[in-house]
Amino acid sequence: MLRKYLRRVLPSHQTIRDNRYIARFGNRLQHHNLWHLRRRSVAGGVAAGLFAGLIPGSNPVQFTAGALLAITLKVNLPLSMLVTLYSNPFTIVPLYLLAFKLGQLALLQNGGELPAMALGLEGKGFMEWVPAALHWLGGVGKPLLVGLPLLAILLAIIGYFVTDWAWRLGVMWQWRQRKYKNKLKRKKNTGE
Repeated sequence: MLRKYLRRVLPSHQTIRDNRYIARFGNRLQHHNLWHLRRRSVAGGVAAGLFAGLIPGSNPVQFTAGALLAITLKVNLPLSMLVTLYSNPFTIVPLYLLAFKLGQLALLQNGGELPAMALGLEGKGFMEWVPAALHWLGGVGKPLLVGLPLLAILLAIIGYFVTDWAWRLGVMWQWRQRKYKNKLKRKKNTGE
């Protein structure tokens, strides 16, 4: 049902092709997989968005990375940009902690916990805060540097296969529903 709704709401391929802003980019933004909802295109868009969502930076950086990945891989562009929103101010700390732990595991380090940030800097000036923050980043640097790309790749792979699997289950459920309705119609028409 969601797919039918989105097909009705989203513009057609011809509308996209005729759009004056998209036409400026030539054929790069006119590939049909960039705009339409197909199983592999949607799963690829989710994977690209999950990967781009862990790129350090603000939302415009992640949106741009998601868009560039979608164009390069020819997967659903709007979805890849939308999925990057999973990393937000509420989820970024747990994601980075998970990336740090994954980096420690990959580097075979058992350093324990994430080094504590100097919390006693409240009310201090910017010049006192910057060195403390840089010192803290130096302590988490290598595991985080290794863990972030690993987590991004892992999330992208999991996201691709979960989306593909969910799409297949949805199609199978629709087939069964259609088969059941047809069976009921035949029973009703034959008077059983």
